[in-house]
Amino acid sequence: MWYLYAFVLLAGVANAIQAGQNGALSKGLDESLTAGLVVVAGTATCILVVGLLSGKLAWPTAAQAAAMPWWAWLGGILGGCIILAQFLVARQIGAAPFLGLLVTAGVVTSIVLDNFGWVGFERHPASVWRILGGLLMVAGVALVALF
Repeated sequence: MWYLYAFVLLAGVANAIQAGQNGALSKGLDESLTAGLVVVAGTATCILVVGLLSGKLAWPTAAQAAAMPWWAWLGGILGGCIILAQFLVARQIGAAPFLGLLVTAGVVTSIVLDNFGWVGFERHPASVWRILGGLLMVAGVALVALF
């Protein structure tokens, strides 16, 4: 199971690098939204190739689509918002504050999602230690952004 954690760590590294790459792409093209389409095309191509090579790519059946909660289909929109933030904000505030805010907001939000078991997550109560960890992350981001 260690490889799952390694994969997430690599995704975190990629997330930091991607913010700079997307910012440079946005700056180099006439319109930042065009850069967004380039990024989405690259993302779709990557998933398509991995899906085809692994044999784990299939369109949902009508029954699967109908059984899906309405909010489950909105992940792509949220992903687009993250990419837009990379284009419009990351260059202005820097990589460390940008990623620190992004990750910290994700951790704090995930504590709430876990506590209530929202959007498909198993319920994990927000213990004092989880809340303290979230607060320490907020303090850490404040230090990175200020200094």
